[in-house]
Amino acid sequence: MASRPERLLRGGDSPLSASFLELFFDLAFVLALSQLAAHLLHDLSVAGALRTAVLLTGVWWIWVPTTWFADWYDPESPAVRWLLVGSALGSLLTGVAIPQALDGRGLLFAGAYVSVHIARGVVTAVGLRGHPRQIRTLRILCWFSVSAVPWLAGGFLPQWRVPLWLLALALDLTGPRLRWPTPGMGRTRREELHLAGEHFAERYQQIMIIALGELVLVAGLSYAGTDLHFPQTVAFLLVFATAVLIGLLYVTPAGQRLGPAIERADPARLGVITGYLHLVMIAGLVVTAVGAELSIAHPMETGDTTAVLVILSGPTLFLVGRILFSAAIHRRLSWPRVAALFVLAAAAAVLRLPLLVVSAVATGVVLAVVVLDHAGIRSYRHRAGA
Repeated sequence: MASRPERLLRGGDSPLSASFLELFFDLAFVLALSQLAAHLLHDLSVAGALRTAVLLTGVWWIWVPTTWFADWYDPESPAVRWLLVGSALGSLLTGVAIPQALDGRGLLFAGAYVSVHIARGVVTAVGLRGHPRQIRTLRILCWFSVSAVPWLAGGFLPQWRVPLWLLALALDLTGPRLRWPTPGMGRTRREELHLAGEHFAERYQQIMIIALGELVLVAGLSYAGTDLHFPQTVAFLLVFATAVLIGLLYVTPAGQRLGPAIERADPARLGVITGYLHLVMIAGLVVTAVGAELSIAHPMETGDTTAVLVILSGPTLFLVGRILFSAAIHRRLSWPRVAALFVLAAAAAVLRLPLLVVSAVATGVVLAVVVLDHAGIRSYRHRAGA
């Protein structure tokens, strides 16, 4: 019979598909992403965008370590189940706090974030008592305990909140890349960071579907609040088409090859870097949702430079993340995607047309990338089979 610590760890015969509670945990991000889009829409300045980016990074860094946790530990263990439920609650509370996270609800945001990470570390450290894997948990817990200080200090000190939270995020995001070096305990070994590629790739696809769902939800709600006139209908259809095309861009082909790539690669490199790059792609979808709301509500408006930049910045951010994602897996660049970045940048500089036309340009660029990508894949397969 397996020892108590062994029962906590994911066994070789554990299913690699996501558990019900992992999917339930993802649902908390529907609220968080919706709140982030509303937060950005409320303040479209550069400072507002940076503040939204800080909050998005905090929300995202609840999801990533929790997904690592669910990959390392047995999803059928009662302790793991309760920790996933607690993580879902913590994520919901950060979503509740987002509209005023930089004002009156900063302590709620920081407290929920810190509680998720500290509770997970304490419970797993106790559960693994006497097991060699406990040292990995203790290293991670030490790093989150250190970052908890600027997180909570920022919650109490509104005037220092943003710089303190930036410091905390810097600690949290660099820790895994450095393999959590800790005085007296050393660094986590690469084999201790092993991730089940199939499970991890599936989890990334699922959270991308959540983000795309938020984009579709925003588009539908924005369209429902209009008079359903022809320009608004076209703007809605363009946003829907963009969501479909972005989904196709994600899964073909790197999204489908992420699992085997993680299995082969150094987890301290690819396993961590993919977390950073998905953050960029998720940010692109949040900005795209804001642009969708602007284009559907005011399709014939002209001269709004900020709205033009927002509409074009969403697909641009997603493409940047997607280009780097492919480069991390295949070690090469997709030149059609790189060219698309230049087209979108040029469009942002020169377009002074109605927002509906700007949205059509953004959708057209993404469509062109999808078509060229698929043509390149077919050509590669034809040469490989020749």
